[in-house]
Amino acid sequence: MAFMSQENKAEKAPVIKAILKKYGLKGSLAVRNHSSLVLNISEGPINFYENMIQTAKEQNAETKYISEDIQVNPYWYKKDFTGVALEAMTELIEAMNAGNWDESDIQTDYFNVGWYIDINIGKYSKPYKLVA
Repeated sequence: MAFMSQENKAEKAPVIKAILKKYGLKGSLAVRNHSSLVLNISEGPINFYENMIQTAKEQNAETKYISEDIQVNPYWYKKDFTGVALEAMTELIEAMNAGNWDESDIQTDYFNVGWYIDINIGKYSKPYKLVA
């Protein structure tokens, strides 16, 4: 059963904050429903939205469903981003998953993970702020 505690979040926070600082990003960590570690990225110099659109165009993928408030899929992010955006996402996801496990078997509808992770770039009510 997935479980994320405030203590586990506090242990991961310094590493995640260091990665955010490395890329000039501002964000906040939270625990949702005692099962998910959530990172909300609010501003920074990386244009995730344009990077995601350009990556989709290069892959001849549909772009009309990409919005400015991005919910990063932690399983498919390598197909969504390139360059420095991909580097930042890779480091953040690895740090958020440190110590996690996934022994799920979707064929039998059995899900067994240490905890879930969510990364949001901007929010519907407050979009990501691109700063120089």
